[in-house]
Amino acid sequence: MNSITISLIILVALEHVYFLILEMFLWTKPKGIKTFGLKSKQFAEDTKVLAANQGLYNGFLAAGLFYSIVLQDIKIATFFLFCVTIAGIYGSYSTKQINLFYIQAVPAILALVSALMF
Repeated sequence: MNSITISLIILVALEHVYFLILEMFLWTKPKGIKTFGLKSKQFAEDTKVLAANQGLYNGFLAAGLFYSIVLQDIKIATFFLFCVTIAGIYGSYSTKQINLFYIQAVPAILALVSALMF
């Protein structure tokens, strides 16, 4: 893997570490409530277990991406980048928030293109 591909993979992985933190630890805090546009503090409290589960999945995506860098394995990187891309597309579609596509899927697509080109 070249340095551009590695840098893009690190960016995507760090995004998912950030999502993990938001969903697992900040969901019921003002930052989490504002970031996700939650209805109320009570709604955040009622859904915090679901959010923590989402955060855990984001952690697995980040771990897989970091693992692909350590092993310098383009196949592993491609798999996890593809997963992130699909999650970003589906998340954007299901929530009707196009910014999810730009924040989550576009960096993964760029990393995927870089990984497959070089």
